Amino acid sequence: MSRKPTSADAVGKTLERALDPLTSALKRATVKRAQADKIDKTAMPVSPLAVPFPRMPPIPGLVMATGRAGFYKHERDDLLVISFPEGASCAGVFTRHAVGSAPVDWCKRHLEATKGESVKALVINAGCANSFTGRPGADAVRRVASAVGKRFDCRQRDVMVASTGVIGVLLDDAKITARLPELETRLTADGWGGAARAIMTTDTFPKGAYAEADIDGVTVRIGGICKGSGMIAPDMATMLALVATDAAIAPAALQNLVNLYTRNTFNAVTVDGDRSTNDTLLLFATGQSGAPGISRAGDRRLADFRDKLEQVLLNLAQQLVRDGEGARKFIKITVNGAETAASARRIARTVAESPLVKTAFAGEDANWGRIVMAVGRADEPVDRDSLSVKFGPHWAAQDGLISATYSEAKMSAYMKKSELEVSIDVGMGRATSTMWTCDLTKRYVEINGDYRS
Repeated sequence: MSRKPTSADAVGKTLERALDPLTSALKRATVKRAQADKIDKTAMPVSPLAVPFPRMPPIPGLVMATGRAGFYKHERDDLLVISFPEGASCAGVFTRHAVGSAPVDWCKRHLEATKGESVKALVINAGCANSFTGRPGADAVRRVASAVGKRFDCRQRDVMVASTGVIGVLLDDAKITARLPELETRLTADGWGGAARAIMTTDTFPKGAYAEADIDGVTVRIGGICKGSGMIAPDMATMLALVATDAAIAPAALQNLVNLYTRNTFNAVTVDGDRSTNDTLLLFATGQSGAPGISRAGDRRLADFRDKLEQVLLNLAQQLVRDGEGARKFIKITVNGAETAASARRIARTVAESPLVKTAFAGEDANWGRIVMAVGRADEPVDRDSLSVKFGPHWAAQDGLISATYSEAKMSAYMKKSELEVSIDVGMGRATSTMWTCDLTKRYVEINGDYRS
């Protein structure tokens, strides 16, 4: 037998109907909030080691534009297009990873074919690495280069392409080509900051560097941007770098310069010891400064330019370490007294990439025993009874023993600094090498545990 509705029931139903719109709105807000929470995983706090983006004036002859291709679900620019003038030269250094990406293959092949001459454009996308994608990935790169070539009236082989993001995902090139008409109308000479932000992935701040040099009495400009935060141990990190100058330098000389100065800059930093499939450093010369043309890297007129170029590359490389995923400490490690430069370099890298050493730094623990362990496992010649380790100005070990001046209090105070230096002498010779690294924190695990999902 059914119960006759009461006045209370009627009131309840009336309230329910009245609250329906509010309930629906709350449900929609909850869904949006959940979506926002998922998006916010990519919006990480700026690294405490970050440096401000520098003032970067235009490089004569170079224009650029950024836009949103849609490789990320949230609103952000993820596409950069740069146009170079007729006669610009280009040089590049790339990952030695055995599973290189389709964009890396494209650039290497066409730089070799063109000898670095007549490069007219560069396209960079973030959010998809287009690596380990086989023939379809190569076809996607070709279609991008072809579309850009038509826009800029050049051959597709005169277009350089770079990508960064998740490995194993095929590039949807239509997302790029669909934006080209709009980007072409927005090309500007003054867009370095936006360009640096557009190529970021897990980076927490945009990275740029700028310098001016003198070539035979004429001032030339050198400017560059890079991206990278994890998977950094280039040895050519996930790393992309673009550097441009308005000097007039022949491609062969430009290639010699980038080969020479990569060694002690981008190849001397490490975040986690993992090398990316997409590491790319491209150096362009527009020739628009009015300085005399240079055909040899060793030309005496390039002395100041060489110094300033190395400064720009080192500045950019060190910013990668400063933005290491979860990093709290910026660490310089110098090895002295090695038999050869190669030996010193191997020891320095082994120490810089040791998880035990890096976690000790994260815990602000001057555990010099872990450094001695890493030195020994580098499998390089070391005189155990001469081995010495110093943290900043404080000796931890000297001549194979704990230092007579060792002070736990002074060492603990030093380890609280955000920028640290470790010097190691292995007592075998006169060779030296320096690497820059960061600590390994719980945040690194969190970032990489959530990176793809």
